[in-house]
Formats: sequence, C-alpha cells, structure tokens
Amino acid sequence: MQNFKPRLSVEQVEEGHDLAPRFDASGLISVVTTDAGSGEVLMMGVMNAEALQRSIQTGQAHYYSRARQCLWHKGATSGLVQTTVEMRIDDDQDAVWLRVRIAGGASCHVGYRSCFYRAVPLVGDAPLLFTESEKAFDPVRVYGDAPNPTQL
Repeated sequence: MQNFKPRLSVEQVEEGHDLAPRFDASGLISVVTTDAGSGEVLMMGVMNAEALQRSIQTGQAHYYSRARQCLWHKGATSGLVQTTVEMRIDDDQDAVWLRVRIAGGASCHVGYRSCFYRAVPLVGDAPLLFTESEKAFDPVRVYGDAPNPTQL
C-alpha cells in the first residue's frame, strides 16, 4: 500500500520528490479527470486516501462517492473503466489530475461522453447549452434500476 509522506516543509511539498497529499477536513482531495488522447475534461471528483492509494496501485481510477459515502471504482458497474495513463499532483499537493483512457468511450453516468456536456452562456439568464448532441450510451440499459447518484 502507498505510504504518503508527512508534510514537513513548504519546500518538500512544492519542490520535493515526496508524495505528501493534503486532504481537506472531510479527508478528501479534488480530482480533475481528462481524456488522455483529446485532453477533454471528463469529470471532476474527489478521492480519499484509500481511493488515491488504489488508483496508484491498480492503474485504474478510484474515487470517493460523496453521494454514496463509499469508495467507488469507476466503471466497476458500467464497464466504463478509466485506465490511468498519467497521474499528476499540483504544486501544494491538494489536487490531482488524472489523464485516462476509457473503456467504452464515455465517462458520465447520465450517458454522455463527458460530465461537462452543457455550456453556461456568459450573458444574461440564458439556458444551458448542450455541447454533446447525443448520449454515448443508454444509462437505463447499463445501470438498470441502480439508484441515481445525483442528490437534490
């Protein structure tokens, strides 16, 4: 299992070779996930220490689901596994960037390729604009009667 290093100095965290992630008060770290080929942003999520450790060990993305309050191996249910091509940590080690390849070509539980499938117009009170014209898969067929993770 990956042992994270204690955070001893700014120099160690910013310029050193130690992986010393800073998890927030809830024990989570932000993760931005992009497609390794196109660079497209696929999703934003969080990891706890176990998810980060498993992602490093397995080469597949694991997250912490705040909605379900549990570890989440992305694609374990849907088959849309995210295989990590590269993992980076930011300057103060409180955010992770994953570059992944996706089995099945889609990442969003709603069925779109990216979770960022709508644009926000930067004028007035205009409605959201869909940037993907069709879903990459049928979520009902893939997930069946599994509960939707979106919380109101």
